[in-house]
Parts: sequence; C-alpha cells; structure tokens
Amino acid sequence: MSEKQEVLQDVVIKFAGDSGDGMQLTGNQFTNNTALLGIDLATFPDFPAEIRAPIGTLPGVSGFQLRFSSDRIYTPGDECDVLVAMNAAALKVNLTALKKGGKIIANTDGFDSKNLRLANYPDGVNPLEDHSLDSYEVIPMDVTKMTREALKDITMGVKEKDRAKNMFVLGFLYWMYNRDMDNTLNFLNEKFGKKADILASNVKALQAGYNYGETTETFTSRYSVAKAKMEAGTYRSIMGNQALAYGLIAAADKSGLPLFLGSYPITPASDILHELSKYKSFGIKTFQAEDEIAAIASAIGASYGGAIGLTTTSGPGIALKTEAMGLAVMLEIPLIIVNIQRGGPSTGLPTKTEQSDLLQAYYGRNGECPMPVIASSTPSDCFEVAYEAVRMAIQHMTPVILLSDGYIANGAEPWKFPQSADLAPITVEFKTQLGHGEEKFQPYLRDEKLVRPWVVPGTPGLEHRIGGLEKQNITGNISYDAANHQLMVKIRQEKVDKIAQYIPKQKLDSGPEKGKILVIGWGSTYGAIKSACAALQAEGHAVSHAHLRYVRPFPENLGEIIMNFDQVLIPEINNGQLVKIIRDVYMVDAKAYNKIMGVPITKGELVEAIKKML
Repeated sequence: MSEKQEVLQDVVIKFAGDSGDGMQLTGNQFTNNTALLGIDLATFPDFPAEIRAPIGTLPGVSGFQLRFSSDRIYTPGDECDVLVAMNAAALKVNLTALKKGGKIIANTDGFDSKNLRLANYPDGVNPLEDHSLDSYEVIPMDVTKMTREALKDITMGVKEKDRAKNMFVLGFLYWMYNRDMDNTLNFLNEKFGKKADILASNVKALQAGYNYGETTETFTSRYSVAKAKMEAGTYRSIMGNQALAYGLIAAADKSGLPLFLGSYPITPASDILHELSKYKSFGIKTFQAEDEIAAIASAIGASYGGAIGLTTTSGPGIALKTEAMGLAVMLEIPLIIVNIQRGGPSTGLPTKTEQSDLLQAYYGRNGECPMPVIASSTPSDCFEVAYEAVRMAIQHMTPVILLSDGYIANGAEPWKFPQSADLAPITVEFKTQLGHGEEKFQPYLRDEKLVRPWVVPGTPGLEHRIGGLEKQNITGNISYDAANHQLMVKIRQEKVDKIAQYIPKQKLDSGPEKGKILVIGWGSTYGAIKSACAALQAEGHAVSHAHLRYVRPFPENLGEIIMNFDQVLIPEINNGQLVKIIRDVYMVDAKAYNKIMGVPITKGELVEAIKKML
C-alpha cells in the first residue's frame, strides 16, 4: 500500500468516551510522547462531574483535548481537527467543537441501539448512517471487536479485555502521527509489571492498533509535526498541580524550613496532597485531616512552630477555613492557603473550571482581614507562583492566598525546569534573643516593613502568648481598647499594602505601551488573551495585554499603565470580579467579558469581543 506523508504545523485532538474508557490515560500518554519529541503542546482534560455517571450517558462523557504544534502555543485550541468518539454520547457532546472537514474516529460498537438511546438520539437515528456527518471525514472502526480479537489468546473476561480499547486507539494514533510507542510500553511495564495478564492485554492492544494502521487499506495518509522552536534547555511535560507541589518543595529546600501540609481531599486540589506525600525524603510532612477546619488549624500550628504551614483546597473548603484564616491574620504568621478554584456556589461544578473565588480571597472573612493574593496563569507558572507565595509569606510574616483553577491544575504544557542556583534566595530570620535595650520580648514590635518577629516556641526568654483576640500594639497583650483596635486594623492593612514596594513592577505581556485597548487578565485566561492579542496586533491594532500575578496588592505602577489606554477590557471566567476591584481602585470604566460555562474562554470569542470595542 502506498501511503502519503504530510507535515502539519498544528493539530488538535479530542479523546472522548465514557468515564471508564480511559480517555484521560490515553490523552496523557499521547501528551508525554509529544513532549519527548520537543513539540509544543497544551492540554485540557474535561472530567464528568459525577463520580460514576451511568455508562453511555451524556453526563458520563470524559474528554481530553491535546493541541501540539511546531510553533509556540498558549491554548489547547478553540476547535478540534480530530475527534476520537468511543460512543454516541461522546460524539454528541463534542461534535460542536470539531472543525468542518475534521476527522471523526468512531468506535462503531459504541453506536449500537442501546448507546444511541442512552445518548438521547431519536429511535432509528444513527449519526454514522444518516449522512448528518457528511461535512466531516468519518473513520469508522470497530475498536471493541478488534481489541477482543487481538486478545483472544489471553485468559480474561470480556469486560477486562474491553478495558484495553483505549490502548488500541492510542496505537492507531501513534501510527497515524508517525510516533514510536516506547514511552507507553515503558509506562505499561512500570504500572502493570506484576500483573502479567493486564500488562499483556494492554501491550497487545497497543500493538494491534498500530498494526491496524499499517495493514488496513482505509488510510493512505500519515502525519507528522516538526519540533517547536523553543528556548534551549531541558523540558518535561508538567501539570499545574504537579508544578505547584514542586515549587513548594523547592521553597522549603531554599529556605531550609520543613514543609507541612494540612489538607482535606477535594476536587480539583487533591492531587497536590497526593504529589507532596511522595516526598517524605525531602522533609515534607503531609496530614490528611478529618475536615477542612482541622486541616488549616494544623497548618497554623506548624507555622507557629517554625515550619512552612500549607493548606490546599477549593472554594467550598476556603469557606470552611475562613475563621481560621482570620486567626492567622491576627497572629501574623506565614501560612500558604492554596485555592484550586472550581465552579460554584456550594458544591457547584466540582470538575469544571471557574475563576469565581477572587472576591472571596479579597473580602471573604469576618472583620477587616487583609491578606495578599497571588495567582498562577499556566501549568508551568504554578512552580514560580508557589515559590513566590512562600517567599512572600516568610518575608512579610503574613498568610498568603494562592489562586489556581481546575483548568491550570489538570492542564499540561512543556516546562523548562530551573536549576537550584537560579532560584531567588528565601531568607529566614528567627528571633532567638532579646534585642539591644529590650528588657522584655515585645512580639508585635515591627521593622520597616511593619513585620513582627518570628519566634520558635520554647526559645528561652522569648515566651509569648498568641490567640484570636485583638492584640495590644507592641506588647501583644489582649486589648479591648477602641483606639488600639483601630490602630491595629490600620497597621495590618498597611503591612499588606507595603508589599507592593517589594514585588516587581507590572509589565506588558505584549503590545504597545500606549494604545486603544488594554486587556487585563489574571489566572487561566492567560493563553486565550495572549493568543487573541497577538492575532489583533498582527492586523495592526493597538491592543496590549497585561497579566497580573500579584492581585493584592497590585504592583505600584499598574495605575500608570492603565492610564495609557483609551479602554480597558477584563476577561474572566466569572460574573465580573477583578473588573469590580479595578474600577474601585483606579476609578476607570473597565469593561468585562465574562464566561461561566465551566470551560476556558477561547481565542476566537475574545478576538470578536475586542473587535467590537475597537
């Protein structure tokens, strides 16, 4: 058979099937294979909200979108070139995101009468047969039948054999995109080395899918994507929660302090607990508490004891932690509070992404309770943001809120990991003795940053009492004096405001210093804004992009930047939160672009929104 080799610049594949079909594993394996070739990539895993929705139904569809390119990319793509649909529900849920003329690899066994009924197709309607897909290239494959045939010599039940269907599809895609299978074979050996039948079934299914591509007459084209032009260095594919964990480990190592995580499992933050629990050899202690309140209380105890106290959660967990967060503000101790945001309110959309906890991070505690807020923008950026959150908490003796979200946490991209020598130092100064002329320890005596001393309990001569009641200035004694309370409220606010003097000035990510429109973003909107602004700048429009890492306090020069533009647009995956704060602080008529559908903002819709303003 003669086959045609095509070189592509950019490909977007969506793997979709039932939540038991292994689409996340398939997507991750193809992602790792892509990263090893030095091709730029971005991913978007899309999990069902139900732990186990009924098989074959629309709520049970699990997806994994992967974009890979020979150019630098910043989003997982607006539309797919290839949709792998393991059943009728997967096709129905994802068809609108497939380009016209795109390829549909359909597992025909997943389109029987039962699956069609579960996917709410009318009786007698089969999209593979009724010409409704004529504007696409449909590649029907009975994956289930061919997988069973490949595994006929293995003594396993049919149900167990069917679990290897995803490997058949992965093998076929490795053939289609000119890949070798070594990384997946190594992965399978590591994962199932002690389970001979399971290992054999996965390996045989993978090879069968590849061989099917080699031998079938149906396909005459194979594709490849060239290596991306990226800065020299050693790269690996990394997910946001992984990078965040590594940033915390690096900060603990640089500071010389033990890291203690007090956490309670919650989607999508649990992976940080899982990841950090692997690194006991680095002095990392992880504690799965009985609830969210116990989790943060244990982290506060660790901070009081001279460790890096850390607690990780999502929005509902933050709601439960707020009283203890107020205690940490009153104590003025370093504490890291990580919020991997998800759709809300209440339990909301537990597996879908949202940026709707910003106002909660700013104001969501009783009393005047200011805390710095820092936000990550991409999976690899989580490393730097986690490291900076620890540095900021220690340097300024304050709890710090770190915001990420489900899109960043579960997404992946290439990460050029740094050398230890390149990381900024984290200086820790414990007070160990009375100062010159100090007759008695004054726990709330402050330096030029308004920072009080950090004392490890049990230090001779520096015994002191802490608690949630208002402190008398300097002495730290309990005080109900009205004037003192006002003074302490003002000091705590000023201390947080002063942090602006010690963080980098805001820079434009792209575009002219003065122009028509400034697009301000924070968090996971980074890729969509960057891509949209780049497209408009290429057309000659005076559009610029500023992305905020430091959300409270803002960098000192942000107001000056804003005043250089005629209009300001703030895209957010919420109902308008940063836009309220920017309007309040800078008295500017900023416009909002909001999307609250549990999925990221796309480049295309943002381009349209900016063009309307222009």
